[in-house]
Amino acid sequence: MSNPSALSNPKTKTWLQYLPSVTVLGPVIALVLASFYFATQTDRFLTPQNFSLILQQVMVVAVIAIGQTLVILTAGIDLSCGMIMALGGVVMTKFAEQFGFPPVLAILCGIGVTTAFGFLNGMLITRIKLPPFIVTLGTLNIAFALTQIYSAAQTVNISNPASPLLVFGGSLSIGGTVFNFGVITAIFLYIIVWFILSETAPGRHLYAVGNNPEAARLTGIPTQRVLLLVYTLAGTIYGVAAWLLVSRTGVGDPNAGQTDNLDSITAVVLGGTSLFGGRGVIFGTLLGALIVGVFRNGLTLTGVGSVYQVLITGILVILAVTADQLSKKK
Repeated sequence: MSNPSALSNPKTKTWLQYLPSVTVLGPVIALVLASFYFATQTDRFLTPQNFSLILQQVMVVAVIAIGQTLVILTAGIDLSCGMIMALGGVVMTKFAEQFGFPPVLAILCGIGVTTAFGFLNGMLITRIKLPPFIVTLGTLNIAFALTQIYSAAQTVNISNPASPLLVFGGSLSIGGTVFNFGVITAIFLYIIVWFILSETAPGRHLYAVGNNPEAARLTGIPTQRVLLLVYTLAGTIYGVAAWLLVSRTGVGDPNAGQTDNLDSITAVVLGGTSLFGGRGVIFGTLLGALIVGVFRNGLTLTGVGSVYQVLITGILVILAVTADQLSKKK
């Protein structure tokens, strides 16, 4: 028989209701378990140097995944993100090195190009009503072709080590651990986006559009404008990721980003964001990127071949999507 006091007081909660949601708790548990396992397999895993290396390795994909998260929260997908980033990096470096543009202006031009591609994606999706999958598949190929043509399939080296293009390549030491400026910038971006999504009206509108676009429209939310803004903002974020990549590698690489679209989707899915839209936490995406980084780093340290790293990543994605599907049905 039910407890009458609980029925008379609807605010009564059990201790289970105070626990974080599975969306937040799942990625944390996965990250802790993976870290614990690899720590038992090799002494090199739990070292400050290795921790710093993992953060640097996931830095660019983690930033791209911010834009991917915004898109997926609206029940969309962006397959073009990696190649748009590569094009932005090539534009930045060529403008600065070969055309003599001031580095800051070159950076703005590169981010402007990636933003324009994001705007193009948004316009095709909102105005012509094309599916996001088809649109971004097309712009992926366009961005790839333009990158190869514009760069003549050659990397562009940064000649000045003090160039603003390399500003994120520096580092600082905290407690004996070296943190790359790019990593700190990525975390700062996550904090900004978290605040926008959780504390502002545009953030709530984005969730509403992803959860039920028709209901959002009927409540007065300009759904098409929200979608256009999301894809445009995602393009801007890919430009920032291009700057981070250039800072880390010191070159504009036309072959960069070819798998970053799938890597970013993997990070988003592992972080608990629903592919059906409307559900997810931005910091979950950061955890998802770290999970992928920890697995790849740990498997490398234990001598596992790269093909098995791809295999395990694929299994993790399928498990995460399956959990999301079951949660949606429930």
